[in-house]
Amino acid sequence: MTTGGRREDRRLVTGTGRYTADWRLDGEVHGVFVRSDHAHAVIEGIDTDTAREMPGVLAVLTGADLKAAGYRRAPGRMPVEGVDGPLKAVDVPSLPIDRVRYVGEPLVLVVAETEAQARDAAETVTLDLDPLPAVVGAAAALEAGAALLHDDIPGNRCFEHRYGDDSATEAAFAGAAHVVSVALEGNRLIGNPMEPKAVLAEWRGDEVHLWSGHQGVTAIRPSFCAATGMDPEKVFVHAEDVGGAFGIRGDAYPEHAALALASKEIGRPVRWVASRSETIVSDMHGRAISMTVELALDAEGSFLGIRHDWLVDCGAFPSAAGPMTPVVNSAAMATGAYRIPAISGRTRVAVTNAVPVTAYRGAARPEMAYAVERAVDEAARVSGIDRVELRRRNMLKGTDFPYRLTTAVVPSEYDSGDFSTLLDTGLSAGGWNGFDARRAEAASRGKLRGIGCALFIEPAGGVAPVDEVQISFDGSGKVWLDQVSQASGQGYETVYPRLVAGVLGIDEADVSLRFQDGVTVALKGGGAFGSRSMMSQGSVFDEAARIVIRKARAIAAEMLEAEEDAIEADGGVYRVKGANRSVSLSDIARDRPGALDTRAELPSPKCFPSGMHVAEVEIDPETGARELVNYISVDDCGTVIDETLVIGQIHGGLVQGLGQVFGEKVSYDEDGQLLTGTFMDYVMPRADMLKKVAILLRATPSPSNRLGVKGVGEAGTVGSLPAVMNAVADALAQKGVTGFDMPATPGRLWQALQSA
Repeated sequence: MTTGGRREDRRLVTGTGRYTADWRLDGEVHGVFVRSDHAHAVIEGIDTDTAREMPGVLAVLTGADLKAAGYRRAPGRMPVEGVDGPLKAVDVPSLPIDRVRYVGEPLVLVVAETEAQARDAAETVTLDLDPLPAVVGAAAALEAGAALLHDDIPGNRCFEHRYGDDSATEAAFAGAAHVVSVALEGNRLIGNPMEPKAVLAEWRGDEVHLWSGHQGVTAIRPSFCAATGMDPEKVFVHAEDVGGAFGIRGDAYPEHAALALASKEIGRPVRWVASRSETIVSDMHGRAISMTVELALDAEGSFLGIRHDWLVDCGAFPSAAGPMTPVVNSAAMATGAYRIPAISGRTRVAVTNAVPVTAYRGAARPEMAYAVERAVDEAARVSGIDRVELRRRNMLKGTDFPYRLTTAVVPSEYDSGDFSTLLDTGLSAGGWNGFDARRAEAASRGKLRGIGCALFIEPAGGVAPVDEVQISFDGSGKVWLDQVSQASGQGYETVYPRLVAGVLGIDEADVSLRFQDGVTVALKGGGAFGSRSMMSQGSVFDEAARIVIRKARAIAAEMLEAEEDAIEADGGVYRVKGANRSVSLSDIARDRPGALDTRAELPSPKCFPSGMHVAEVEIDPETGARELVNYISVDDCGTVIDETLVIGQIHGGLVQGLGQVFGEKVSYDEDGQLLTGTFMDYVMPRADMLKKVAILLRATPSPSNRLGVKGVGEAGTVGSLPAVMNAVADALAQKGVTGFDMPATPGRLWQALQSA
C-alpha cells in the first residue's frame, strides 16, 4: 500500500488541464441545438428557412437529415431475456422526425461561423408541436389507458425480469412469525459533472475524430458506431482530462451523431459546449426506481424469505445501461449481507416522458442496499429484537465464502468478506454503545438525535470479457503504458505507473500513462464502470510487467553471455550471480528496440466489496433543519494499492450519496415540464454535508484477481443511503414518525413532524 499525491493534481488545480472545451482546431465552427419545450408532442412542422439565411449560418440539420444519413439513436442493451422476450428497443433517428418525447430533446442543430451567430439563428427556428398527454412517472406509464410513447413498446413496459423462487418464498412468508413491508423511492437524479457535455467533431478523409469527455473508448465508440453505422477503425475518440463522469459519460448521445454529420457536410470541425441548463435537460439522469421490499422472519429473528418488487423509470428511450443495471445489480444483491433461504423478485422497466436514464454512480446498488437495510431496521422494530443483534444473527459468516448467488443474472458468488469484523469495527468507531447519552444531551437542547447503520455488499468488476494493456519502451528508456479506460478523477496517471514501476523495480518518474483514441493503439477491455479499474487493468498491468521481466532476463543473459538461470533482477538492473556484470532495463530497451514491448490480457474479474457504515444525525423539530454530526465508513475493498486514492473515492461516493439523501431530486409537473432545471431548484451536495467523517479500511483480499483488490468507486453511495436514512428514521421515531423516505429536506422533515 502506498500513499501520496497524484501526479495529475498540479495540472488540474493550476488550471492547465485540457478538457473538451480547451481543444482548438483550425477552421472550427460552432453548433447550437434547438430543443423541445414539450414533454410529448407530434411534430407538425419545423420552420428553419429564416435560420438558414441568417449571417454566418453554414448548416441547419433536422431529424430528416439524420434519417437520410442513417444515423439512429443507439439502442438499449440487456444481457438476459425477460418474461416476455428481450428488451423492447426503438429504432428512431438521432433527432426526432415524428414526435418529441421529453423536454430538452434535441430537434435542430444550427451551425455557424461563431457561437453568437448560431444562437441568433437558432432563436428564429419555429417549432410547430401538437401536444400529447404526458406520461410522468413509471407507475403512471403502466396504468391502463396511459398514452403510449412508442408503437414498439406496448403498454410502455419495455422489460420485465423475474428472479428467485416464488413458491419457496410464498411458503416462507406463510410460516413466518413476522412480516414487514417497506415502500421506498430512489429519487431521479441529475449527474451534473463539473464539465458540461461537449463535443468537437472533425472529418479527416473517411475518418471522424471526436473530442469529448467519456469513460472509456471501448464504450463510447461502439455506441457512436451503433448510432452511425461507421466502422470502428474509422472512429477516433480523444480525451485528456474529463471533469466528472459518474456513468453518464459512458455512451454517445444524439448530439455526437448530429455534430459529426454537420462536420461531414460542412467540411470543417464543429464545436458544441452545452450550457448548464442544457446539461440538466439533456444529460441522461440516474436512479428513478420505486421499490417495495418484504422481509419474513421467525420468532427467533432468523430471516426466512425476502421479496422485491421494483419499478424502474428509464425515461423516454431505453439507454444502453439504464434498464440493464437495475436488472443485473438488483438480482446480485437481493439478500444483502445476509443468509436468506427464500428469495423472489420482479423488476419492471417503463418508458416515460422524461430524460432517459443511465447508470449513475452506484447504478442500483445504493437502492438495493437501501431497501434491504431499511427492511432489516423495520424487522427489528416489529420483532422487538435489537437491530444490531438482528444483523449479527443473520449475516454471512467467514466460512460461508465463497457464497453462491442463486438469483444473479450471470453466474456469480460473493468471493470473500468478513462481516463480523466490519460490524464490530463500525460499532466501536461510531460509539454505538454510548449513543444514549448523546441522544439525551441533544434532547436537552431540544434536538432529535438518531443513529443508523448499514451492512452491505455490492458487485464490482466485469463489464468486458477481457482486459488488455500494453507496455512499451522508447529509445530513451522511457516506459509508456496504454489501456482503454478513461479517468475522470480516479488517478490513473499516478497509480498505474506506480504499480508497473514497482514490479519492474524502476523509478516511477520514468513511467507514464498515455491518453488513447482507440485506434492508434487498439486494445480490448472495459471502461471506467462498475468500480473495476484496478482489479481489471491493474491486474493486467501487473501481468504485463512480469512478462517484461521475463523478456528482460532472457535478453540480459544473451547480452551478458550467461545462462538465464544465472541472471537475477534487482531494482531494474539484471546481474550475473556471483559476477560483476550487469545491464539495466533501460540499457536493454535502448539496445534492443521493441524487444521488451508487451501486450497482455486477462479475463475481466468480478468481486464483491463490502462495508459497514454508521451515521448519526440531529434534527431541529422546530425548523426541520438537519445535520449529519458523525459518519463512520468501514470498507473492505480488498488489498489497498494506494490509500490516498481509495479514501478519495470513498469521500466522493459519500458526498454524492448524501446529496441524494438530503435533497437531490428531479421533479416534473403533470405536463412533463422540468421543475428542477437550475441550481436554484435542484439541490446540489455541499461540503458542509459531511463535516465529520472517519474512513477505516478492513481488507479481505479478493481471490478473483492477482492483486487481491476489490472495487471502491461506488462504496460511498451504497453505504450512505441506508446508513443515513436509518439514522433519520431513528431520530423521527422519537416523535412517532414512521415511513419517512428520501429526500430528507428541512421542509419535508418539518412537515412529517407536524403531521405525526
